[in-house]
Amino acid sequence: MSRKACVCEARFPKGNCINESQFSAHNNPTIQSHCKPRHQHLMSSNAVPQFAEENWYTKAVDYWSTVDPTVNGMLGGFESVCPVECAASLDLIHEFVNDQRGADNVVKKEARVDKTYACDCGAGIGRVTKEFLLRVPFAKVDLVEQTPKFVEQAKHEYLKEEMEAGKIGNLYCMGLQEFTPDSGKYDLIWCQWVLGHLTDDDLVSFLKRCKDGLRPNGVIGIKENNASKGYIVDEEDSSVTRSDDLYKQIFKKAGFKILKEKKQHGLPAGLFAVKMYILTPE
Repeated sequence: MSRKACVCEARFPKGNCINESQFSAHNNPTIQSHCKPRHQHLMSSNAVPQFAEENWYTKAVDYWSTVDPTVNGMLGGFESVCPVECAASLDLIHEFVNDQRGADNVVKKEARVDKTYACDCGAGIGRVTKEFLLRVPFAKVDLVEQTPKFVEQAKHEYLKEEMEAGKIGNLYCMGLQEFTPDSGKYDLIWCQWVLGHLTDDDLVSFLKRCKDGLRPNGVIGIKENNASKGYIVDEEDSSVTRSDDLYKQIFKKAGFKILKEKKQHGLPAGLFAVKMYILTPE
């Protein structure tokens, strides 16, 4: 379960919303991507994808096992977006991890979140750990990634220097549907371009477990593609792109409120909108 960052919503002709009675995993095979050769389904907001298939998660494992363990592989061929998207993440989290100062550098408001320990969920080879989380900088980062070759690449090459410097804690080779954070461990749990691989029920359960994994004043950061409405299902890698409204319903169901939300800017035209959220338990 990793990061398929950049896919295109403009591929769908207007008017191709599919209601619940029309949708199944095997019909409507003609709606295709104009950006890549994939069969996908666009559903209206009152329809829920058929997550119950036995191979929902195994198909994701199979897909990511074919992807190169490189930054370009993690970003679906859009390696060039890495600097601008990481800069936006740093800007988003800045006010939470740094003191706000006024005249004469006097602290007006202390940082809400400590910079002790973060968790990178759906970490791939560790791109977000290297280019974002360790530049905040968090003192140590754990990684959760279910594709073994990505974990090995992170451990032995991409994050080798960071590991030798003691900046990397645990590398958990598992899917988020199985991951339970240690109680009270993390200042930030960051989930980027990965939650679409979880079913709605598993996503709610995962967020509830993350709640217990936060330190006092800790937060969850989420950065995901947004559909204009409803769900867009990618059958090739067993993922869904959810609308902003659907994410907010899930956050509420899991017992979180939004402290901050912001759109990602500066990505190539024609891609999905990308939205960032900072969550705290209600």
